[in-house]
Amino acid sequence: MSKQHDTREQLLSGSVTRTMISLSVPAILGMVVIGLYNFMDAVFVGRMVGPEAMTAVKVSYPFTLLNSGIATLVGTGSASVLSRAIGKKDQETVDRIMGNLIALILILSIAITVIGIAFTPYLLSLSGAQGEILGEADRYLKIVYLGSLFVNFAQSANMVMRGEGKLKIAMGIMAAGAILNIILDPILITLMGEGNGILGAACATVTAQVLQALFTLWYFMTRSETVKIHRIGIHGKITGPVLGVGVSAMLMQVMTMVQQTVMYNTVERHGGGSWQTILGAALSLQAFAFIPLWGISQGFQPAIGTNYGAKNFDRVCAFTKVFMIAATLLAAVFYIPIMLVPETMLSMFITDETIVATGAPMLRVLFSSYISYGVLILAITFFQAVGKGGAAAALALLRQVLLFLPLVVLLPTVFVRSVEGVFYAQLFTDLTVLLLAIILLGSAFHSIRQEERELLRHAEQKTA
Repeated sequence: MSKQHDTREQLLSGSVTRTMISLSVPAILGMVVIGLYNFMDAVFVGRMVGPEAMTAVKVSYPFTLLNSGIATLVGTGSASVLSRAIGKKDQETVDRIMGNLIALILILSIAITVIGIAFTPYLLSLSGAQGEILGEADRYLKIVYLGSLFVNFAQSANMVMRGEGKLKIAMGIMAAGAILNIILDPILITLMGEGNGILGAACATVTAQVLQALFTLWYFMTRSETVKIHRIGIHGKITGPVLGVGVSAMLMQVMTMVQQTVMYNTVERHGGGSWQTILGAALSLQAFAFIPLWGISQGFQPAIGTNYGAKNFDRVCAFTKVFMIAATLLAAVFYIPIMLVPETMLSMFITDETIVATGAPMLRVLFSSYISYGVLILAITFFQAVGKGGAAAALALLRQVLLFLPLVVLLPTVFVRSVEGVFYAQLFTDLTVLLLAIILLGSAFHSIRQEERELLRHAEQKTA
């Protein structure tokens, strides 16, 4: 029996709980190591170079999401199409996935590299970066953009592995890249010397991503049993579905860039540079805490996509329930310590005790809704997995832009310390979008049950 058949049968008929664990653990670990790139850059730079350099790395982070957006657009869409094709046993579509992915990534990454390098200072100025922070961030971000092709291919192809159900292999490749980045960070920061430490962190990240991309390419060319690289080019039949599903995932990344840019600009205007440092540390913690939930969503996607493609609707419902319970428990692991000891968490990034004490209450506010993120993220992933990109895009846009931006402008005007309104804007946005996600999910399952009844009725008519 082939490994491809084993994976498909596990998704379609294996124990729901055991399958959830086998999919989630490697996916979570894989996503954690992805998040270590920027997280460890900030930690090493903050400790070895200084708070201004750490702030420069964090101010740059939203603009690295241009790359993440491209990788997510192509990777999530390709993984969704792949898992449903596996469920339907559509080998023609499976064979076209990687050639189509490589062509899209090549075109989009070149555009990001050229445009990003040309407009880096202008992009950074939108976040309120000034003086030394702006100069350091400009140097860091330009090097990151030079590695766009490699990071985009590595991340998008890794999503295809996860969509196929090969989560252990995907985790291993990502872990190797992250470990290499952690090893190279202090070495290159030291070698670059005083005044160039931030360049060392950027070079460490790009070097790790180049090697990761090359190993990923080697895997698909020589080791993958199911998904091979055939003719490289745009395949019209699958590009539409890939982009249709992937656009909602891309919006989550790109709109985060817009969201965080506005947040940095607003806190600088109302609170100054020290509040930018607080926000940078708080968003680092939030981004890292998000990663395990994104990981469990990556395990959720092939389970839902494959069973939905095979019209196995009972298991779609069962997997949704089990994964959401697990995601909420996972969220509690991060939620509890951050709410109990926010000063300790901020001290990982900030050595000034006065700034830590000032920022701790707002870290609690920013994380108040985090316990619900497991349900919210899996709801968005559910719509991506079943090909309903419109619902996923609506939730992403509402959370990142349509509701958040008015609140982040309005709320600072009603607080005694205006800067606090920025943190409360995120809390109110999350609670509103969570309610809408639950309503849309309920409607989707109602439609699934109707489709299930139609299939049963047709089956009964055929046997009558």
